[in-house]
Amino acid sequence: MSQSAKARMMSLLLFIVGGVAGLFVFPAHIPFIENVPLFERPFRLGLDLQGGTHLVYQADITEIPAGDVEESMEGLRDVIERRVNVFGVAEPLIQVEQSGESQRLIVELAGIKDINEAIRLIGETPFLEFRTEREEPIDPEAESISADEFFVPTKLTGKFLERADVAFDSVSGQPHVTLRFNEEGAALFEEITEENIGRQVAIYLDGILVSAPVVQQKIAGGTAQITGNFTADEVRDMVRRLNSGALPVPITLISQQSVEASLGAESLVRNITAGIYGLIVVALFMIGWYRLPGLLAVLALLLYTVIVLTIFKLIPVTLTAAGVAGFILSIGIAVDANILIFERFKEEMARGRTIENALEEGFVRAWTSIRDSNVSSLITASILYWFGSSLIQGFALTLGIGILVSMFSAITITRTFLRAFSWNEGMMVRKLFGVK
Repeated sequence: MSQSAKARMMSLLLFIVGGVAGLFVFPAHIPFIENVPLFERPFRLGLDLQGGTHLVYQADITEIPAGDVEESMEGLRDVIERRVNVFGVAEPLIQVEQSGESQRLIVELAGIKDINEAIRLIGETPFLEFRTEREEPIDPEAESISADEFFVPTKLTGKFLERADVAFDSVSGQPHVTLRFNEEGAALFEEITEENIGRQVAIYLDGILVSAPVVQQKIAGGTAQITGNFTADEVRDMVRRLNSGALPVPITLISQQSVEASLGAESLVRNITAGIYGLIVVALFMIGWYRLPGLLAVLALLLYTVIVLTIFKLIPVTLTAAGVAGFILSIGIAVDANILIFERFKEEMARGRTIENALEEGFVRAWTSIRDSNVSSLITASILYWFGSSLIQGFALTLGIGILVSMFSAITITRTFLRAFSWNEGMMVRKLFGVK
């Protein structure tokens, strides 16, 4: 065996051993990833496969004009979905339901059996609102007067919030929150401050008064501050909660329950079994038709499967029936790339090239077809992810991840395997490659 062939074989062995060791030992020291070895980390299944939590919220629309109710409820749905679906794959089912004159929000979260945890996910999102001083006098003989009785709500709420940031007073160094509104919110804030010069404008968070500064002049530009005796940690927590999505409508939890899987473990087992049978049939075809290259392609396909499943654990991707379908479809795409390469290889061998040269030329000539095919599939997956619902986004993401890894599998892993076995032009090696 030549020195270059030995080097290739050693690289191949190091690639396999290092990759497998990394997949099973890698503790994932990444901020947003749980610090647990991958083999100990379970897959996250969707609501249709493992059940979850069902929550019903009552929306308070008493302060919202009738013509704005539908838009406000859709905004509420979008905010909650972003809150519990950071990666677009948590597969939440979030829908608005009208019951008579009341509006309800139904939230179903996959895999969360702890109802208190689900309530925490929703409840952490604050309701921000601005209130002005009440114009009509308050009965001075009342036994107790709360701060809420001094202020009345305005149209300016968290619905118009664009971003919140941490800032520090240049003199005292006291931390506070700065708010930046969108164009419509900036106009409302300017109008409110202009009409209330010399009076207080109160800022409420989750119905609690946190600040009530006196307006000195009209404030244009769409920025405001929440000041008070806050610690730096309290300010950072407030900013995080506000940026995660301020609710445009206050909500109250009225019903909670755990739900069972709609498809269940039996359906999941059937899907996995069907996928394994399909993989076996593909492996038999590749080995029978392409011999050694087919066997190496199957090995690369197995590594491809491990890599994709590892990525699913790292993100983590919530696997629904649709997500599993996207993953299985990506396996077929990975096999297509190998077939293109092997057919090109056969054409080059028919022209009288050596095995090594034919392999290199086969990869070069097949690359453009593989690239164009995968790019078109990625564009389709991107469109589905961008415009689809949460269920479609899960399918699109698993498909997109599979396509990207399949390109790496066909171009890098399979190529490494084939290079390691292309060092000999003997009759046995040529037969193993399926050429005369």
